[in-house]
Parts: sequence; structure tokens; C-alpha cells
Amino acid sequence: MNSSLNIKELIASMTLKEKVGQLNQKLYGWNTFKKTNDGYELTEEFKEHVKWGGGIGTLYGVFRADAWSGISFHNGISKEDSKKVIDMIRTYVNENTRLGLPVMFSEECPHGHQALAGEMYPCSIGLGATWNPHLVEKISEEISEELSIKGANLALVSCLDVLREPRWGRAEECYSEDPFLSSKYTEAIVKGYQKDDFKNGVAVVLKHLCAQGAPVGGHNSGAVNIGERELREIFLPPVEAGVKSGALAVMAAYNEIDGIPCHGNKKLLTDILRGEYGYEGLVMADGCALDRLVNMTGNKELAAKLALESGVDLSLWDDIYTCLENAVDTGVIDEKDIDRAVERILYVKNKLGLFDEKIEIEKEVNPSLNNKQAAAESIVMLKNDDALPLKNIKSVAVIGPNADNKYNQLGDYASYQNPEDIITVLEGIKKFVGENINVNYAKGCDIRDKSKEGFEEAINIAKNSDVAIVVVGGSSARNFTMEFDSNGAVKTSYDKSEMNCGENVDLANLDLDGVQADLIREIKSTGVKVITVLIQGRPHAIENIKEYSDAILCAWYPGKFGGEVISETIFGVNNPSGKLAVSYPRSSMQLPCYYNGKTYGIKVDYSDMPGAAAYPFGYGLSYSKFEYENLRLNTNKIKLEHLESGEEILVSVDITNNSDIDGFEVAQMYIVDVESTITQRDCELKGFKKVFIKAREKQTVTMSLSKEELKIWNRDFKNVIEKGNIIVRVGRNSNDYLEIKFEIF
Repeated sequence: MNSSLNIKELIASMTLKEKVGQLNQKLYGWNTFKKTNDGYELTEEFKEHVKWGGGIGTLYGVFRADAWSGISFHNGISKEDSKKVIDMIRTYVNENTRLGLPVMFSEECPHGHQALAGEMYPCSIGLGATWNPHLVEKISEEISEELSIKGANLALVSCLDVLREPRWGRAEECYSEDPFLSSKYTEAIVKGYQKDDFKNGVAVVLKHLCAQGAPVGGHNSGAVNIGERELREIFLPPVEAGVKSGALAVMAAYNEIDGIPCHGNKKLLTDILRGEYGYEGLVMADGCALDRLVNMTGNKELAAKLALESGVDLSLWDDIYTCLENAVDTGVIDEKDIDRAVERILYVKNKLGLFDEKIEIEKEVNPSLNNKQAAAESIVMLKNDDALPLKNIKSVAVIGPNADNKYNQLGDYASYQNPEDIITVLEGIKKFVGENINVNYAKGCDIRDKSKEGFEEAINIAKNSDVAIVVVGGSSARNFTMEFDSNGAVKTSYDKSEMNCGENVDLANLDLDGVQADLIREIKSTGVKVITVLIQGRPHAIENIKEYSDAILCAWYPGKFGGEVISETIFGVNNPSGKLAVSYPRSSMQLPCYYNGKTYGIKVDYSDMPGAAAYPFGYGLSYSKFEYENLRLNTNKIKLEHLESGEEILVSVDITNNSDIDGFEVAQMYIVDVESTITQRDCELKGFKKVFIKAREKQTVTMSLSKEELKIWNRDFKNVIEKGNIIVRVGRNSNDYLEIKFEIF
């Protein structure tokens, strides 16, 4: 950081045009360059945009490579040439503008950098199932280093969206349905991306602010019908955690909350974010979101005024902030509001060292080890009738639409990859068994298509095998035949592709699409043992296949090493340790289905269906057998003032591995507030520890409850500790636990 830079003096020297140029992120980054036979050249569109704004404040997606951008290996930027292109852009802006203000480069990184051959990790919903924030921190650090080597600065990462609606197409971008767990991952992401106080010139943009994971009906960017209590209890904790961890940027969400769009919500973006949390960074708009404010204001200038005064500093692709100069000239906007936003953007640029000499990163990134570990730890074993791990077999049938589809393993916001770098389940099994076991493959069916033409081949190979591994689920893979909205969301009718998840791909029915369930039933009717593997971006309802599966593994979108680690799990090399970070519903008719609701004495079951989740929050089986006993506290009574002064309740439990297999267990701690001035949730996660326990050994696990975990938002909306009895539950999931009570007096 340049400590000598006086940002206020710099702003005073800027023209209104130059200020407006800093607040706009209008240009799509992939339109700045053209690949030639000799390398790369800058486009006239880019040069005109530089001229229009007296520079470029921030440039989005120079490296983005996907069906929407139209960038692939033949016309995109290779890893090796990335820094070269960034330097071309920086040099041009520096030499062709009056002030030569540095450009900031923003890039999509929800589960890896969305650039050609960028490392693709498991999707967020899978990383959430690891219950391993430390691993997520290491992954975030690796992605940050990859960005830094390429010359990028801002990593756009989804981690604030708490998932309360699994029909929503962007469910895969959420880490959990729980605010406590989501907050731990947000802290890890900020620490990983911004390690060593921004020495690598990279910061994280946390998205989305706020409550986007609870849209009415599961409709993408739909209204969120919640009040302030739900906002503060469920959706704001990850935001506060991110700010306290030092996040430099956040992105506003498309949705409205109680009638107020987030991009026009001053209470959210200014009063709470900056006033209560002390946030000093910038607020970025989501793509074309400001254009939607015209529906409220009637014209662009008033929409710009609403967004700017609410706290949006940096636009993204919209036409609204291109009107700022005219809005000031006509008296609609006070230039002081523009100065405030410019100051925040320059503050971030200075923190990232962009006003200093070039940042040179020599470190090479080798992320394969952590990527593979993340894929392995994300696998959740939902069922195992002594079918796994596989032993003493001579032949295996590998079947299903996701058994040998590389891009279906990657999820949405995935970039083009070298196919040889992605290992499918079929490839993983062949590699694992070598010549020792006969492997036969049949696709069987597609994800969404209802044709059963491939059933006969699949049934025949199953009949002649000792076991059938049936790989089904979903897909978020985009292709060039699709149509896209101006913000990159899929626009094409869903019947034209196999895509059933991802941005703007919402479902009414959570059952497996097409004839996948029929395929599993037909395979099971042959008498063969069936191992079902789910590769998916949301929890699909699987009640109609459970009894036809001898074992079920949920692998989410596991990334490029997915096939390898799934194979290792099936054959027992990897002992599954994943736990559900979202409840697994029986049916979409049952929603909402999150674990921490408020039943408050009401009847939970329906007349035609149980009300409880098919698999509860925190659930996940292991090849090990863990037993919990001797739950205890360091005290069963504590004074309120002692908690407020920093004393803690220590919660200990003994866990024994009563098996011959070493394994990881996630001990989960929940509380139930049984005396409160407001209705409380059924239970709330307040601590967890992932521990490795060797076969036949016992380990004592201790967690703590401090004032932060015991505070509630009382009826006056004050965050306080109240006196009364608290039940503590510790166990293997939210439904399977020991419990004990203590009193705050």
C-alpha cells in the first residue's frame, strides 16, 4: 500500500468524467482483446471506453472463458499469456489517460478461477459438506495465488447466500443452510484470499448481500419475504463475519427484502454494513442489477441517485452509472455522493498496492493435493447396507448419464478445461482396478431426456456384473447452443439442454429428472447390487430410489478429481467423512425443509408425508463406527455478567471409534434456548470439530460456548444474552445427539 497517497487530494484533482469512469464497470473484459497469429491486440471498443471515462476503474472478466463469453481455447488467453495481456491493458490506460489511474481487474471465482484451464474445485455446496473451513482457507489461498500470477485483483466468490430454498438454481453456490457454518466458511475465504495483508494484490468480493438464498418459490433473484429478525438471525451473520475478517468488497444481491431491492437499500448497504459493522471497502452491483431500479424510479438518472445514495459504489455492465455525469449536470445527483464512492474504490486500489510498483509473484501454484482432498471430504454417504466398500468382485458395471461426462462434474461458473485433466467415475474406476476387475460401461439414459433407448444395454451389462455403479443426478454444464440474458444467466428453454441446475435454472420438482429413477429400478430388478452415486448441484429428492439402492453416495459437483475420489471411496481407500450442510428433503412438496426452523409446538408431519427431512442437517455415514458418551460441562450454572466479561461454558464429550477403520468424525454442538423473550428455533448449530480417530481408540472433544454464541436478538432488536436454561446437544448430526442443560442466572 502506498502510505503517501492522499486519496482526497487525488479526487479533488479529478474531473467529473474521470470520477464517473472509476465507478463504471460497463465493458465486458473479454471484449478488450483479440487473439492474433502473433499474440494479442487491444480492441477499438476498449480504447473508446478508455477515452469515454478518462480511464477504466475496474474491468470485469478479461479471462472469463465459457459459453456466454464465447471465449474458448482458440480465442482466449492462456495461463502463460495472462500477465502479458493484463500488462498491455495497464500500460495503455497509463499512457493514454491524463492521470494514469491504475485499473483493477475482477474475476469470477466461485469454485476456482473461471479462466481457461483454471483450477476447478468442488462446488460450494460440496465444500460445505467437508465441515473443514481450514481446507477451504487453503483452497482460497491457492485461487488467490493463481489470480495474482495472472495479474487479477478481485475474486468474486459466493459465500453469503445461506440456502433456504433448494429449488433455486444457484443452490450449488451456497455453503450451507446454517448461518453459523456459513460464517465459518466466509471467515476462511476472506483469510485465504487476502492472506498476508494483500501482499499478492488480491482481495475477495463477497456475494451476495443479502438473503438471495430464500427466494419465493425458488425463483432466481425473486423477492425474499422475510422480516428484520430473519435477516439478522439467518442471513447477516456471514456478512458480519466477512467484514470482521477484513473483506475489502461485497456485491449486492438482485432480490428485494420486504419490498426494498438490495441495490436500493440504504439501511442494508450503509446503516448496517458500514454503520454497525464498520465496513470500509466498496460495494459492487451485480450484473445489470441497477437497470432494474428503473422499474421503481421511472428513469435512469433517478435510478443512479437511488443506488448511489443507498451505498452502491461500483456498477457492473448496466447503463445506469453511465448517466452519472449528466445526473450531476442536471442537479439530480450531488457530486459529493460520487466523490464518496470514488474514495472507496481508490481506497481498495491503494490497499491492493495498485498505486505502487508492479506486483511480481514468483510462487508457482500446485493445487492438486488440496483439490483432491476437498473432493474426497465432500462426499456424503447417505446409505450403506453393508454394500461398501466393495471387496472380492470380478466385474463391475458402470452406468448412468453422469458416469462419463466430464463437464457435469464441474458445475456452473466453470471454465473450459483440458479434457484430460478431468477424471470421470468410469475413468477413475478403470484406473483403480486396472486389469484385476472387468469394467463395462453403458450410459443408460440422459439427465432430462425421457428416452429409455439405452436401458437394454445397461440392463445387459448389469446382469453380467457383480455390482452396478449407477451415476445419476444433474448438470450445470452450459453450451454454445444456449441463449443468455445480458447478465450471463441462461435464457434458453430448459428442454434444449441437459442443464437442470445453475443460474436461472430453477426447478419446481426436486425429483431426479428424466428417467433416471426408472433406470435405477430396472437395474436393481436384475438382482445385482446397486451403488448409486449422485453428482448434482442441489439436494434432489430420492425417496423413489432409496429402496433400490444398496448404498448411496452424494458427491455434489466434485470437480476435476471427482471420478478418482469417488472410486477410492467405493473401494474403501477413502473413508467418507462428509456431512450434509443442507437438509435433504423428501419432496419439494415438503419445503421449507431447513433444520433450524420454528415449529414451536405445531404438528410437524403432514397427513400424507412426514415433515422431517429425509436426511437431516449434519448427516453423513462413515466406514468407521463412532459412539458418543459422557457429555459434560465445566459448570451447570453461570452468571450472565461472567459470560459478558469473557467466561465460557466448556462442553466435552468422549467419542470412541468402535471399528477397525480409522476415520474422521464431525462432532456437532447445538443449543436450544428454552427460556426466551422471543420464540426460538428448534435448535441452532453453535460449534463443531472435525477430528481423526484411529480404530478402537477414544478421543475427548471439547468445544466452547461464549457470549457470541449465546446472544439473541430480543424483542427490542438488541443483541443480548438473556437469563434462563439452555439445552446443549452434541452428536453426529442435528437429529442424533446427547444432551445436557445449564442455566444462565
